[in-house]
Amino acid sequence: MKINVEIDCSPEELRQSFGLPDLRPMQEAVLKAMQQQMIDAVARTSPEALMRNWMPLFPQSPEQMQQVMAAFFRGLSPGRPPAETPSGAGQKKA
Repeated sequence: MKINVEIDCSPEELRQSFGLPDLRPMQEAVLKAMQQQMIDAVARTSPEALMRNWMPLFPQSPEQMQQVMAAFFRGLSPGRPPAETPSGAGQKKA
């Protein structure tokens, strides 16, 4: 003997008939928390944020960058006096 029973109901109705708890509020809260974590992770991995984290001493503004590059090309370190040349080096003989 073979008996087939077909039940036509929604997943919510079936869950309620078996007495299972409604997990939808918990799932929504977890998904909302995961979404916020993903948004925060994207913000932390932006190129600007990565440069700030990887190079904390690197100039943060375009003006500071310009000053550092100008000092570099002049052979100076920012905030330091020019390096003196060793005696006899770079001097013209008369």
